[in-house]
Amino acid sequence: MFLQGLKEKFKHKSGEKYLKNELLSVPESTKTNKGLHRVGVIVDLDNFPDSDLFYQLIDHLQLRPNAVKIMGYRSFYDKNSPYSTPVFSDKDLGWGGAVENSYALEFLSKEYDLLLNYYIQDTLILKLMTVKTRARIKVGFAELDSNLNDLIIHSPMKDFDTYKTELKKYLKVMREL
Repeated sequence: MFLQGLKEKFKHKSGEKYLKNELLSVPESTKTNKGLHRVGVIVDLDNFPDSDLFYQLIDHLQLRPNAVKIMGYRSFYDKNSPYSTPVFSDKDLGWGGAVENSYALEFLSKEYDLLLNYYIQDTLILKLMTVKTRARIKVGFAELDSNLNDLIIHSPMKDFDTYKTELKKYLKVMREL
């Protein structure tokens, strides 16, 4: 039991070191084509359980029907229980900042035009997912480290309609829509 706790502590430390190095490094440039074709969403399902609302973005931003890919975070989940949204948790953290979840690895293997970080909880695995996701534009909330996101929206997490409206407004200003 003691060794397991020590192992988890060292995993967490190595993940923090990886995150720090990634935030200090210059991000590699992605393709510069304007417009949104693929949208990735990392959502904290503990604080915002209705992840299906993100599919409203398809109509609101006039995207293709399969343009939105959602990845959910839960502090604890049962691997044998079915979830409508693919889920990862803190126990999926590996050595050196690695993510050991097949759904998360599939999410990370794709490149996105827009990444929505819909969480305010300061959790290492959430920040690692944000850093590891390849996206041209990353959008998040003000409660988190501003180095993680390119665009910060000031709205309550529970008020999705305001978030949706603000997101569309700023994407038009950036000439992405």
